[in-house]
Amino acid sequence: MPLSDNEQRLLEQMERALYAEDPKFASTMRGAARRSGSTHRLMIGIGGLIVGLVLLIVGVAQQMVPVGVVGFVCMLAGTAYAVSGHRKNGPAGVVQGNGTIRQIPKRRSGTFMQRLERRWDRRRDEP
Repeated sequence: MPLSDNEQRLLEQMERALYAEDPKFASTMRGAARRSGSTHRLMIGIGGLIVGLVLLIVGVAQQMVPVGVVGFVCMLAGTAYAVSGHRKNGPAGVVQGNGTIRQIPKRRSGTFMQRLERRWDRRRDEP
């Protein structure tokens, strides 16, 4: 059931108020709503699992070991693809109060161990 014009305006006002009060939370929630790729991954993974199962059964029934091994590998790959998530690069920026996005600068200074030591020192110094 679609929203009425009044309800739509009220919802837009609530969204703007949320962005004004807590832009970080609002940008986090906006990113969490888009999960359409996960169902696509799941369907492809299930398809690979079914193809692998069919190949495994055919390989066992016909006593062809290589076909059975390929079927097992397909099942394993399909399952791994279905349960693995899409890797994200992280946030592109922070939504400011006026709705614009401020880019987060990438800071990679020092070696891995130096960065770990700095993070440890910062955590230790926090109250």
